[in-house]
Amino acid sequence: MNDEERTPLRVIIIAAHPDEADMYAGGTAALFAKRGHQVKFVSLTCGDAGHDQLGRYELAARRFQEAQEAARRLGVREYAVFDAHDGELMPSLETRQRALGAIRAWQADIVIGLHPDGGGHPDNRAAGVAVQEAMAFVTNRNALPGVPPLTTTPLYLYMIDYITMRVHRHDLVVDIDETIEDKLRACDAHASQFYEYSARQYCDPADVPASWPARRDFILTHWADTMYALPAMRASLASWYGADGANEVTFAETFQFAADARRPNRDELLTLFPMLPEVPTGARE
Repeated sequence: MNDEERTPLRVIIIAAHPDEADMYAGGTAALFAKRGHQVKFVSLTCGDAGHDQLGRYELAARRFQEAQEAARRLGVREYAVFDAHDGELMPSLETRQRALGAIRAWQADIVIGLHPDGGGHPDNRAAGVAVQEAMAFVTNRNALPGVPPLTTTPLYLYMIDYITMRVHRHDLVVDIDETIEDKLRACDAHASQFYEYSARQYCDPADVPASWPARRDFILTHWADTMYALPAMRASLASWYGADGANEVTFAETFQFAADARRPNRDELLTLFPMLPEVPTGARE
């Protein structure tokens, strides 16, 4: 079955802050979009703490606009940014219900979230826990009755964040060479982070390069772990693309089957991830 004959898939990627879905799964999102599938990004906070010069309201407004531009560059259909304060997200009932409502309203076939047991930013852990807890209720009609339940449970995956590589399993690694430029351009849209706030850990923002080729190299250099196919990903890549094909992949994104969630067989994964080659060498059965 070719991509044009498939029913459009509906994919939702839920993170804690604007720019994370782009950074950790943007290449895969663009691959879905280029094949006619529908992708939604959700940020559970408005990102209003992520700057050392801008105030909360100005920053939240700016980050919302950056997110919309990033979505345009990736072909993502919607980029929702919720109003919870950055740095204050908790795995509360309200956060869980917001995640649950978003998943249901999107009628998701695939849900991608952050690790609930990851370290690093407390918001990221809270976002991971909220999505994990929401997934327990996606088909339960009596939980959040105002939003119709799903009839089947979506595939649920974890993406990495900046620190969870230490606990992450490379269950499914996707070659994003085709869409790396889209991903880099989406990161570029989040200028308040990549060239200002987060850039401070690498240089004075005044020294961030101005030209796109130099900025492209700046992002690839300082966020390499979220861009390149790392050695630990090669075995998973080989199971789909073959050993030779895996060695040719430069850029990749990695996903883990969520704890206690169903693990699809090979045929279902080919249906849910139509960018995977249908006749790989040494594929997982």
